[in-house]
Amino acid sequence: MGRLAQTNGLTEIQRDILATVRDFVDKEIIPVATELEHRDEYPTAIVEGMRQLGLFGLTIPEEYGGLGESLLTYALVVEEIARGWMSVSGIVNTHFIVAHMINAHGTQEQKDYFLPKMAAGEIRGAFSMSEPGLGSDVSAISTKGVRDGDCYVLNGQKMWLTNGGTSTLVAVLCKTDEGGSTPYKNMTTFLIEKTAGFGPNPSVPGLTVPGKIEKMGYKGVDTTELVLQDVRVPADRVLGGVPGRGFYQMMDGVEVGRVNVAARGCGVARRAFELGVSYAQQRSTFGKKIAEHQAIQFKLAEMATKVEAAHQMMVMAARKKDGGERNDLEAGMAKYLASEYCKEVVEDAFRIHGGYGFSKEYEIERLYREAPMLLIGEGTAEIQKMIIGRRLLEEYRIAE
Repeated sequence: MGRLAQTNGLTEIQRDILATVRDFVDKEIIPVATELEHRDEYPTAIVEGMRQLGLFGLTIPEEYGGLGESLLTYALVVEEIARGWMSVSGIVNTHFIVAHMINAHGTQEQKDYFLPKMAAGEIRGAFSMSEPGLGSDVSAISTKGVRDGDCYVLNGQKMWLTNGGTSTLVAVLCKTDEGGSTPYKNMTTFLIEKTAGFGPNPSVPGLTVPGKIEKMGYKGVDTTELVLQDVRVPADRVLGGVPGRGFYQMMDGVEVGRVNVAARGCGVARRAFELGVSYAQQRSTFGKKIAEHQAIQFKLAEMATKVEAAHQMMVMAARKKDGGERNDLEAGMAKYLASEYCKEVVEDAFRIHGGYGFSKEYEIERLYREAPMLLIGEGTAEIQKMIIGRRLLEEYRIAE
């Protein structure tokens, strides 16, 4: 392992976890990732290996059967997994977000019921906020939840669910018109248990997962729609037990999710650098290895600097959240920087490979198709810059 993307101040337990995950990635993910990705095949054996390692319960408190680790540990684990295959990190990410939301905002009954099963990997989580016409304007959601006795009746269509088919628990944001005077106080998060699979759901009448959305990259993991037609959800499956808090619960989940996306960008960028620096020492032109050409050395220097900068920004954002501080500024910066740098590092590694980078026989071809998803996931660059700009104006507002 090279000197890039090292993290100071880790405990012995954290170092042991990362060493175990790194070994798993090198032996179980990297050798099969490209083949599975080209077939768009769900990595069942890899997911089972992660379950056995306890990764689905990495941040769930020990009292619920998890490992009780920090957001930083989780982010560093995600970085390692994404270095092997970004799609695999997506499988644990939405699960992690839902577990975080339940632990932070759920009722005691919800924690007692869901978290032990999630820690064991028996329940797999997915998270559903977006809709077909929604974009980044969360206040414009149209999926509706209407109270009917001791249940809510849900109707609408959701979009871009990672793990939408394979999950057995979905946290769904709906409009309920019960919370307050603004759109953001009239949203509620519902916890819907379902059977894994596609089509009409046998355990939830009215709920349908139509099928996988075909994508340019980020294959293997299923990305889906979710259709709700008169779906009845018990009132005790409102996250936290009180309607009208859904927007703030979801934003808390997205905040930690942005650290995760930053970590994924760091992992993909590091793998692209590894591939580029290795290929540059094997390929010869004009009588010498291309790594000896100044133009390639400059490219490698820029790539390595970006890998290091993104990693340290991601670590800072995770540590801020772990310290109990508000980290929306740092999480936005980390997500923005890591995703943009990832795209640039992958493209430079692609250029170093020359024509071979365009061949599906080379791993960089897969990374080149995967990196763009990070520019969009958990909020576009433009959304991150809006968040960053507003927070900076709060911090540096001049007295009038």
